[in-house]
Amino acid sequence: MKRLILPLILALVGLFGGLAGGYFLRPTEAPPQEAGQDVAADASHDAPAPAEGHGSEEGNTGPEYVKLSNQFIVPIVEDGRISSVVVLFLSLETTAGAQETVFAREPKLRDSFLQILFDHANSGGFRGTFTEGTSLAPLRRALLESARTILPGIVSDVLITDITRQDA
Repeated sequence: MKRLILPLILALVGLFGGLAGGYFLRPTEAPPQEAGQDVAADASHDAPAPAEGHGSEEGNTGPEYVKLSNQFIVPIVEDGRISSVVVLFLSLETTAGAQETVFAREPKLRDSFLQILFDHANSGGFRGTFTEGTSLAPLRRALLESARTILPGIVSDVLITDITRQDA
């Protein structure tokens, strides 16, 4: 029994040390916008600028993508102990100009999202081939429903931008 505990502790220390190192050594964010630059046009690298005359009405710049500031870490518990850890990065597709509102409500969003992620993990959602579309569809729906409840009329989609499972 004692021989099994030490490797498990070392594996968990290495896992969390790697996660912490990645978090603290990630690239810094882009410098603040200079006066005169269009903030809405530079809000997301993922959103292409609409072609002239196609969907760009006055006052409507299209969706904006807001990346939540920290990753979500979800432990997978089996037989009373942590067997693996899932790390997710989430972004929200919002109406233009809603970034400040999203960041103001982020603690409430994170709390709700974590509860959904824990429930998904406890129901076995992160076992096996958890990245299949049919496995992630209920999770995506639950996250979107929660986001729309907290930010009504602002959120149109929740994007899972990165997902990783590390087995112990």
